[in-house]
Amino acid sequence: MEGNARRVLVIEDDPDTAEQLVDCLRTSGYTVDLARDGQQGLMTVDRMLPRLDGIEVIRRLRDDGIVTPTLIISALGEVDDRVRGLRAGGDDYLVKPFAFAELIARVDALARRSPAVMKETLVRVGDLEMDLLTRAVRRKGREIELLPKEFQLLAYLARHAGQVIPRALLLQHVWDLHFDPMTNIIDVYVGRLRRKVEGGGAYPLIHTVRGVGFCLRAPG
Repeated sequence: MEGNARRVLVIEDDPDTAEQLVDCLRTSGYTVDLARDGQQGLMTVDRMLPRLDGIEVIRRLRDDGIVTPTLIISALGEVDDRVRGLRAGGDDYLVKPFAFAELIARVDALARRSPAVMKETLVRVGDLEMDLLTRAVRRKGREIELLPKEFQLLAYLARHAGQVIPRALLLQHVWDLHFDPMTNIIDVYVGRLRRKVEGGGAYPLIHTVRGVGFCLRAPG
């Protein structure tokens, strides 16, 4: 977890598998970095990697005192393979092929069990409170129900509270669109968020900076 983000580093040398993993995790609200070889490792590790084996990645992380949860994803599904991965310091082991719903459930479960992750999942801006893991949103104790993309947009703004976020960055990080000057999707979703988050006479939190983007901030 970095900067109150649900952040995952995927290490996968197969381009198609890597793209599917990244899309799945991003759709589920995670911020995802992608590495193509085993020199780097943080959360999701493939056993058979170029340059550095996934087991060795985990072993080195543990030797350095890094306790970030690790999920091994591998086509090697024999008992001995799973035992070796877990004994090396892996927290969970998922055998290919797998259902993406199970992948997300396992990643969420690892985050729930890790004190190092849990303490970073709460974000507060004024009287707005967001739990990035359970996706609960409250304002003055009032529960606010958000659709997945609404939550992603609000979470991104909340993690960068006080900063003016350009439209291009929101398109890239929330919708994975790198350039579309004709879309009004951000305005549509900001309008929805304002109705849900700022209703009932609450003070405004989402501010428009004309010609630039949006900023989430509380009075003060």
